[in-house]
Amino acid sequence: MATVVSPPEQRVLLENITWELYERLLEAHRDCSVPRFTYDRGRLEIMSPSAEHEQIKETVSLLINIVAEEMGINAEGFGSTTFRRRDIDRGFEPDACFYTANLARVKGKTELDLEIDPPPDVVVEIDITRSSLNKFAVFAHLGIPEVWRYDGERLRIMTLVDSDYVEAPQSAMFPRVTSERVSEFLEASRIEERLSWLRSVRDWARGLREAGKV
Repeated sequence: MATVVSPPEQRVLLENITWELYERLLEAHRDCSVPRFTYDRGRLEIMSPSAEHEQIKETVSLLINIVAEEMGINAEGFGSTTFRRRDIDRGFEPDACFYTANLARVKGKTELDLEIDPPPDVVVEIDITRSSLNKFAVFAHLGIPEVWRYDGERLRIMTLVDSDYVEAPQSAMFPRVTSERVSEFLEASRIEERLSWLRSVRDWARGLREAGKV
């Protein structure tokens, strides 16, 4: 029996890339989920995610969707949509992202323009192999209010304060959801059967909803 080995996550950093070339690369990969591009004033990181990277992204996204449903929060995932602004020379494609507070302002739109439309309320960033770019600086300049960053060991919730991100014990977009508890669920997802894990997450989310009624 042949063994299929997933290639490791790969990141390439290119220098002196013009905005025009960046946009041509985006257009060439318009209908592709990979690779993902991050652009910061002439520096372009190209990232091809590993199977582990994608599994964790899907798990975090699933958890967020369950929490939103059980807590009665309108949240909609926009996947790895390209967000960019030419006026500040920056752009990125998240691992996953969600609109909550600003969902009504983008609902039904098929194209987003960050010079007019709000950025996503929550960005999910899986950074197991460490990005070559300071992505938080890109996120801050584009006004992302909250970033959930997983580094291979634990998830941290980072909140934008003025122009910098500070670690927060819980989410502002999903009340009472703590980084500690999410990290525990991510660790459990590695060993638990999926259906059992889903039931545990849903029970926890229902508990959060009931706690909010007190």
